[in-house]
Amino acid sequence: MAARVRDGINGGTLGTWIKLASPESVEIMAYAGFDFVIIDLEHTTLDLGAASAHIAMARALGVDPLVRVPDHGRGVIQRVLDGGAAGVVVPHVDTVEQARAVVRATRFPPRGDRGSGGTSRAGRWGLLPRADYLEYGNEQARCVVQLESETAIRNAGEILALDGVDAAFVGTADLALSMGVAAGGDEVDRLVAAALAAAAATGVPIGTACATSDQARAALARGYDYVVVSNDTSILAGGGRAIVNALRAPVAEGAAR
Repeated sequence: MAARVRDGINGGTLGTWIKLASPESVEIMAYAGFDFVIIDLEHTTLDLGAASAHIAMARALGVDPLVRVPDHGRGVIQRVLDGGAAGVVVPHVDTVEQARAVVRATRFPPRGDRGSGGTSRAGRWGLLPRADYLEYGNEQARCVVQLESETAIRNAGEILALDGVDAAFVGTADLALSMGVAAGGDEVDRLVAAALAAAAATGVPIGTACATSDQARAALARGYDYVVVSNDTSILAGGGRAIVNALRAPVAEGAAR
């Protein structure tokens, strides 16, 4: 297959995770300048109602809302796409067969198995012409596969060569966990290099998660096309802890004198 243009997620380089239910999380990240957000339904207790509110807020502020779905189930994938998500991030895609099934869940027949729901937000509540609704679903909604195991990296070349796989995401934490090694070890680094090579060969954008801006700069310098940096909960917790530490440390020092 011909190589595709690698341009991050819809051209955006910088994203962050959304884990809190309040739509103000998305609003704040949009005003902060992130290109996209990923609403996390895998590692949070967020429900589809919260995801819908997040999607609407992101759309209103011009930020691309993707949703990390909890698994490969077609039902949730279809509902968040009809809810207006710019795409889905699908965890633990280890084989070509799994990737093919995930792609088919995101595309309309004959390219896939997704049902028509043109009276949803994705169809502008029935106001979007049917042809445009179908075209957006087949051509613009992103299907991002997470590579999080040795098996996934071994199959990365074939997975990323599939028509309909729009981007890859390397989950280094789960990759290390599955191998029983440290996240920054040589074994993980070797597999990351293999994933980056597969993405370069197929022209598919590839990204990863980073905890800090320094890690994000290093990842982009290494060849990642986009990064997902921190998340709303960690940003809030880190800011709060920094304030507490800054104010309590001088008091503690004074008491010790």
